Amino acid sequence: MQFKRGEVVTVEISAYAFGGRGIAKIPTEEGDYIIFVDNTFPGQTAKARITKKKKRFAEAKLIDVIKRSPLEVISDFQEISGGPYIYVPIEVQEKEKKEATLEVIRRIGGIEDPSAVFDEFISSPEHFFYRNKMEYSFSCIEHDRETGEDIDDAFALGFKRRGTWWKVESLNKASGMFDEYWETVLIEVRQYLEKTGLLAWHPPGKHGFFRHIVVRKSFHQDQLLINLVTSSDGVEQFDAEAFSSFLQEKLGKRLAGLQHTINDNVADRAKIENGKITLLYGEPIVVEQLLGLNFEISMESFFQTNPKCAEKLYTKALDYVMEGNLKPDDVVMDLFCGTGTIGQILASKMNNVRIVGVDIVAEAIEDAKRNAENNGISGIEFYAADVGKFLSEYPDFKGKINTVILDPPRAGIAPKSLLKVINLGAKHIVYISCNPSTQARDMDTLIQAGYKVDKISLVDQFPHTGHIESIAKFTKK
Repeated sequence: MQFKRGEVVTVEISAYAFGGRGIAKIPTEEGDYIIFVDNTFPGQTAKARITKKKKRFAEAKLIDVIKRSPLEVISDFQEISGGPYIYVPIEVQEKEKKEATLEVIRRIGGIEDPSAVFDEFISSPEHFFYRNKMEYSFSCIEHDRETGEDIDDAFALGFKRRGTWWKVESLNKASGMFDEYWETVLIEVRQYLEKTGLLAWHPPGKHGFFRHIVVRKSFHQDQLLINLVTSSDGVEQFDAEAFSSFLQEKLGKRLAGLQHTINDNVADRAKIENGKITLLYGEPIVVEQLLGLNFEISMESFFQTNPKCAEKLYTKALDYVMEGNLKPDDVVMDLFCGTGTIGQILASKMNNVRIVGVDIVAEAIEDAKRNAENNGISGIEFYAADVGKFLSEYPDFKGKINTVILDPPRAGIAPKSLLKVINLGAKHIVYISCNPSTQARDMDTLIQAGYKVDKISLVDQFPHTGHIESIAKFTKK
């Protein structure tokens, strides 16, 4: 095929592949040429830009859905780039996700028949408004969804236009992904801030005032923690106290806290490690509850995006851990433990088992220690360390571990670290993954090292996206 990188093509999507990639097939004399288009669904006609070209296939980024799939049901929600399947019925989403993920496990994981070890597909308890964190961007370059035109010198607040980092589509109605009332109020927030006369950020020019609004939600408290991120350019003219009063009036008791971060870093990110933070109102944390335990969450804490579904994920993972016939004084090692959620839940159920949590992020470990103390949990130790190095520095754990719980980032586990995990000789490994393709890669390594796959469950933590989580239980032969 004569496609070129950067070329814009119009294709019909006929099938679904793992990770939310639609498949378009173009007949040639040598058979079908495949184009994978991110965030598309069977039955759609899509305009996309080629990003990678190979002999037998190409990869492309979605620009626009030109024609909807007959499977889609249009609703009142505004489609956003982070929720491309908002109009696809949930049962159809789940069917495609399950089949595509099991195929990846078969193809990469070295399991000839994944259905033989498949345990359960766990749906999200809530299919809409399930997220507990959302990031909204400002831009003075707006893409108008109605006309399809770009507007310069605008005041846009919403989400990045697909395939761009400089254009923003203003959110004019709820997305269906985050708190519905807040996203309705956000329209008034945009109007209020525009009237200040201060400019929205200009991403290419790296100037302007308003940059981001980040919101965390506690479902347990039904409260919101809000962070307004701006530059310092014009901060003297910004009446932060008046903005605080405006939000207090709009949200009432639902406003847990309001922070103002001044960040002049030119990188277009809402992260605040380089910024100066001022607490304008309330507290800098919210408290979420999982399976009866409380967890303090700051704006920058890592925490499961879908807490109600996380309870189901952790319950299933702990079922797998408990099947390991834990005895008093057995060691359970929780690697990549983050804020120590799963380890604390296990400790609350089995206080005679020694639990060790390890994570490289020191702030997460401090959160874990504080939350464990607040929850009155003992019998759990936390270490801020690189997982690979920790396993080298504490060799005395070798041969004493009943179960290792793995919950790595999307990239999976570094091969050297995985070998160190294997060398610990744990009887059981429970591997939680937010990217089943990297889990499948590691699964093949574990099988070669003498572990067998007992069970696999899939958890739909992220409805309306191509993401899914997988839990696999391994036993040493």
